[in-house]
Amino acid sequence: MHSTASDGRLTPTEVVQLALQRGLTAIALTDHDTTDGVAEAQAAAMGTGLEVIAGIEINTESDDGDVHFLGYFVDPNDAHFQVHLATLRDARLGRARRMVEKLAQLGLPLDWERVQFFAGEGAVGRPHVARALLERGYVTTLSEAFEKYIGHEGPAYVPRYRLTPEEAIAAIRAAGGVAVLAHPAAAGTIPLIPRLAAAGLDGLEVYYPEHTPEERETLLGLARQYNLVATGGSDFHAPDDPDHAPLGSIWVPPEAVEQLKERVKQTVG
Repeated sequence: MHSTASDGRLTPTEVVQLALQRGLTAIALTDHDTTDGVAEAQAAAMGTGLEVIAGIEINTESDDGDVHFLGYFVDPNDAHFQVHLATLRDARLGRARRMVEKLAQLGLPLDWERVQFFAGEGAVGRPHVARALLERGYVTTLSEAFEKYIGHEGPAYVPRYRLTPEEAIAAIRAAGGVAVLAHPAAAGTIPLIPRLAAAGLDGLEVYYPEHTPEERETLLGLARQYNLVATGGSDFHAPDDPDHAPLGSIWVPPEAVEQLKERVKQTVG
C-alpha cells in the first residue's frame, strides 16, 4: 500500500488507522522509491497488535520493459540504500518535469507548482501529473491521463531511469530485505520469472486485484517450481479510488509473512 510519502492520499498514520478499522493484522508500506513513511506508520501501530512491515516499491525500466519490485523488511536506516533511493527520486523528479514540458508542447500546459502540490512532501511521480491534468479538465479520469498522454504509448511519456531488474533485486537484498516481483500477470512479466529467480528473487505477488483466478493458479505453480514465496496485496492508494482496490480487500495467506521472514534470515545469513 502507498501513502503520502509517494503517490498515496493518506498519511502513513491514516493508513494504519484504516488498516486497524479493517481488522488487518499485518501491512506493508511500499511507497515508490522511499521509506520515509515507514517510521511514522510503525509508530502509529505501536501497541495495537498491527505489524507494519518496512517496504519499498522500485520500478525498473530497461530492455526488459517496465518491471516492478516490492521489497519487504528492508532496513530504512541503511545508508547505501538511501543514497540509491535518492538517485531514483531525483530521476523521477526530472522525468515528471520533462513530461510537463511535453504536455505543454501538446497544448496542455500545466503549472509545475500544482504537480508538486499534489505530491506534497512525497516523491513526485506520474500520478501527480495525472491529477494536475484532471484538475485542468484535460481528462475526466486519472486512467484517461495515462491512456491518452503519459502512459507507455502516450505522446508525453518519458522513460524511467535505466535500472535493470537484477540491480533492483540486488539493492533490496543488500538492504536486508526480500525482493518480490509485483503483479507479474498484470504487468506481463511472467516470462522473466526463471531469470529473476536465478538472480535472487524471493517471491511473486500472486494475490492482486487484477489477477484472474487462472492467473493466480499459474503464478502459484511458478512459485512452487522456483521456490518463491506467494505474496499479495491491494496496491491501495486512497479511499474511493476507482483505479486501485480498497485497503484490505485482497486476501493473502497469513503464512506469507512468516515465509518472508524466513527468507530474510536466509538473506542475512
